[in-house]
Amino acid sequence: MTENWTKEWERRTVNGEYPLRRFLGRSNHSVVFLTECKAQNVAQAAIKILPANPALAEAQLAHWKTAATLSHPHLLRLLDAGRCQLGGHNFLFVVMDLAEQNLAQILPGRALTPAEVRELLPGTLDALAYLHGKNLLQGGLKPPNFLSVDDQLKLASDTIRPADARTANTAKPSLYDPPEARSGRMSTAGDIWGLGITLVEALTQTPPAWSRERPESVALPADLAPEFVDTIQRCLNRDPDQRPAITELAAQFSLEPPATPPRATPLATKESLVQTPSAQDSPQKTRFPVAAITVGSIITLWAVWTVEHRVHTHAHVQQSASITPQPPAPVSQPAAAEIPKAAIAASLPTVLHQEIPDLSRSARESIRGVIKIAVRVIVDASGNVVAATLDNRGSSKYFTRAAMDAAWKWKFSQVPDQASRVWLLHFELTRAGTTADAAAVR
Repeated sequence: MTENWTKEWERRTVNGEYPLRRFLGRSNHSVVFLTECKAQNVAQAAIKILPANPALAEAQLAHWKTAATLSHPHLLRLLDAGRCQLGGHNFLFVVMDLAEQNLAQILPGRALTPAEVRELLPGTLDALAYLHGKNLLQGGLKPPNFLSVDDQLKLASDTIRPADARTANTAKPSLYDPPEARSGRMSTAGDIWGLGITLVEALTQTPPAWSRERPESVALPADLAPEFVDTIQRCLNRDPDQRPAITELAAQFSLEPPATPPRATPLATKESLVQTPSAQDSPQKTRFPVAAITVGSIITLWAVWTVEHRVHTHAHVQQSASITPQPPAPVSQPAAAEIPKAAIAASLPTVLHQEIPDLSRSARESIRGVIKIAVRVIVDASGNVVAATLDNRGSSKYFTRAAMDAAWKWKFSQVPDQASRVWLLHFELTRAGTTADAAAVR
């Protein structure tokens, strides 16, 4: 896949049904675009496109068909899949809910705390137990496939396949794939390996180094939280039969640590009452941790989309979530004068361009008081935003998404000798207009 193809595709429609609205990201074997799924009344979805390997295409379509029938509160929903032609070449595509964020966008800015990892694990293990109970494996446990949809954890579903089935793509095994993946086949124990690698990366920001060619045990970082060392060592046993079963891990992490004081349960709000199609009730809605243990939003992406590729997640998702922002109904009041976008807080010396959220007139007229939204962004050496998460959200998904969209367009001065910087952008939305300012975090 070439860069020219992706730019050209952005103006096309897949099978006359799925418009490729905007390029979201790519891996070494696939690309993802923003689209819609009218058949299921989903206004914003993600479509993943990959080359159709003649020897594996039917198997991959069968895996997606199986995954589309699954229903679990911590699995991303697949909406459609099939074949298509673009640029005279044959491809497969899968349409899925659009995610707000994935774990790979958080880790460049900071590691998760042990408490956050413990919050992440019950939903993850519950989804894996559901799959393993059906003799299925998730098949791609790594940070980009830990997704956030409506503030809840979801695992990517496009990698799901039957246990012991041969891999239905041509990608080479990655460090998240267990040693036995070299044979092209994996069991449910492969998910345990991927979970172990991901836990190390989540807690330290760096995955452990290991060699597929040498038999040594995986060396764990010295700064790994001691409470996880034993569990991770067992997850990373080179012998798949010696790794812990998912039921054992689920029992281990089903409860909060005894030293953790009970937290008050917040009052339910309209925003927090999320309806998730499921064949079973989840005992706990696992929320996705982000900076300051708040829930953020960014895209799903379905493969290893690194900061170097600067995935334009655009507050959807390292894109895989069905979020249809609906502007509030207009009120019958005189329209307030709009303040031009240029009328914002005085620009800081290192901020070259500030973007103000683009709000519809009816949405602005519905604002009462002041809506404050903070977005934490990671800026690369050239001054471009390469990742964004919510530091605190507004009362409406519509306003929150508008703020995230604007944050991606900010531009900062270049700092060639600094790999990345973290800034906190503050937006204040009122009926009269919007102001913004930025504060350097590090």
